[in-house]
Amino acid sequence: MRDLRKQKQLTLTELSVSTGLPISTLSKLENGKMSLSYDKLARLSASLEVDMAQLLDPDAAAPQTRVQGRRSITRAGEGLAVETENYSHLYPGADLLNKRLVPIVAEPHARSLAEFGELIRHPGEEFVYVLEGTVDLHTDLYAPARLEAGDSMYFDSGMGHAYIAVGLKRCRVLSICTATQSQLIEALGADETNQVKSRKRVPTQPVAKRPSMAKGKRRKSAK
Repeated sequence: MRDLRKQKQLTLTELSVSTGLPISTLSKLENGKMSLSYDKLARLSASLEVDMAQLLDPDAAAPQTRVQGRRSITRAGEGLAVETENYSHLYPGADLLNKRLVPIVAEPHARSLAEFGELIRHPGEEFVYVLEGTVDLHTDLYAPARLEAGDSMYFDSGMGHAYIAVGLKRCRVLSICTATQSQLIEALGADETNQVKSRKRVPTQPVAKRPSMAKGKRRKSAK
């Protein structure tokens, strides 16, 4: 935590202001004299702009001196699933930590801005590509933009924004964000009451064939 803070050129006072945690608490955390609760972990990861897992990795702050040949394959229907009232989110490549980009396949549920509620915002930039259906992208600085399948938009995700499904057909978008995965989930308001789980593809089981019926029964011989 200390190394990450120094990389960001933050003082304990500045980190205290951004996290809302007392300087004494931060000092104890850096010196291993206090355990990290989920709430403190979420605040620190958001302020330091790193994944929660990076704060728990002792080698996370070490400078990368070699090329990493990392890769992650996510099969159809797999990924980290996050369900909220407004979105069904599926995070591919969730097993790969410290990504610079976070891809999300999202299905908007809300059909109006009133139904959606407060706009969400998170650090970084975002690219969205409409996979199917029609979506209205609302922001707090621009008029709503209607996007059809095949349309895309790149925008600053620090703006309040919301994806609103148009019509009765299913809508799905591919969103690629520069914020960390933990920041994105926190911006959604996901917590223990939401469904956050790893989804794996269930292999299709072969359907057992029913025993064939006899074409006909033998007739009893006439006497």
